[in-house]
Amino acid sequence: MTSFEKIYGIVKKIPYGKVATYGQIAVMCGNPHWSRVVGYALHVNPDPENIRCYRVVNRFGGLSDAFAFGGINEQAELLRAEGVEVDENNTVDLEKYLWDGT
Repeated sequence: MTSFEKIYGIVKKIPYGKVATYGQIAVMCGNPHWSRVVGYALHVNPDPENIRCYRVVNRFGGLSDAFAFGGINEQAELLRAEGVEVDENNTVDLEKYLWDGT
């Protein structure tokens, strides 16, 4: 299994209405230094319908300025459609919405 396949497998597990961080996914892949690799993998996501990369945010809950499929506003709208609150700073409350990995 390639590093990207590991990343995509984990991202597919993020439940509706929850988010995960790049670092969290990196740790779950077995390499805590892979945060940027996670970001790159999601940027070239081959199957956004099934690999919902919009559920991944930075370590502060911030949305991606370079969201691959329409920019930060599109990521915010996709999250809001799942009931995730996105504040005026384009940030998600991680205490409320962070996936616990189970």
